Amino acid sequence: MLQKFSITTVIIILVVGGLVGTKIMQFKAMGAAGAAMVVPAESVTATGAKEENWENNITATGSVVAVQGVTVSAEMAGKVAKIAFESGATVAAGDLLVQLDTSTEEAQLRAAEAGAALAKLNLDRAKELREKNTNSQSELDATDAQAKQGEAQADNIRSVIAKKTIRAPFAGRLGLRLVNLGQILKEGDPIASLQTLDPIYVNFSLPQQRLAELSVAGVVRVVSDAAPGETLEGKVTAINPDVDAVTRNVRVQATLTNAGDKLRPGMFASVTVVLPTKENVRVIPASAVLYAPYGDSVFVIDDKKDEKTGQMQKVLRQQFVRLGTARGDFVAVVSGLKEGEQIVTSGVFKLRPGESVVIDNTLAPDAKLAPKPANS
Repeated sequence: MLQKFSITTVIIILVVGGLVGTKIMQFKAMGAAGAAMVVPAESVTATGAKEENWENNITATGSVVAVQGVTVSAEMAGKVAKIAFESGATVAAGDLLVQLDTSTEEAQLRAAEAGAALAKLNLDRAKELREKNTNSQSELDATDAQAKQGEAQADNIRSVIAKKTIRAPFAGRLGLRLVNLGQILKEGDPIASLQTLDPIYVNFSLPQQRLAELSVAGVVRVVSDAAPGETLEGKVTAINPDVDAVTRNVRVQATLTNAGDKLRPGMFASVTVVLPTKENVRVIPASAVLYAPYGDSVFVIDDKKDEKTGQMQKVLRQQFVRLGTARGDFVAVVSGLKEGEQIVTSGVFKLRPGESVVIDNTLAPDAKLAPKPANS
């Protein structure tokens, strides 16, 4: 019985030993194959860090305001006898808009003019008689006063007729017509909005600490969703002399041309004030940065000799950087990167230090300083 147990034990030991030996040989073969295997180089896009002069600017949100804008209204009460404009029409200064009924005033004017003409004739006769010393000076003075009163009365009626003849106070574009023929207008009733649209103002506010950087005639760029894809350029024309005591902001006004009347009063717009100074910065595409809580970094591509093959290859080196301002698709590097160093510009999250790479810029991202996406 004991002899059978010993034979069984020996057989089990031999079988287990054979299996262990086989596995060891397999692991050694796998290790040798792994050591001999060459990891293919990763294909990456790359560009060099470059020096640029960036404009210094200040951004703000502004409101579009007409250079001249008013709601034309009736100065005197009366009945609408004639409407001489259409809604949305462009008018010149002095163009007739609405004529109120002036039949009563015209009749009064004819009577006043006749009285004034008679008073003038009486004045001329009184002057002739005075020259012949056939009347007194007081009679001449009374006749002169009557002539002046008659002319003043006629002028007063002419003024009433002029006030009932409503004209455009300045050139511009009219809004919707708010009156109808035969309507009885009261004093102050609106007739139509009149706005001058070209040129046009953009008003905006800036913090008081930027006041020293502002100057009249400084360049301003304006972007509005009313004119997609366009940047309108103008100049700073006025800076408020006082600062708002609540917000500590200063009000600024810019004037710009408005060809095609694309901007309208009441719209909001994005304003960029271009400062006269420029900043020398080292820039890279923002897509090249690997952002992390412990520090931002980029992958620099170095040329290094392969110890096994003796050939030169491109190897990644992770370099921590300190970033500055961002503009468009680019970001400024304050420190950590030299001008001209090649860096990876896409897919940095999947790379690791020491990895060999091949540069292929066929599908490199097109970074722009002022990107204009087709769909925003």
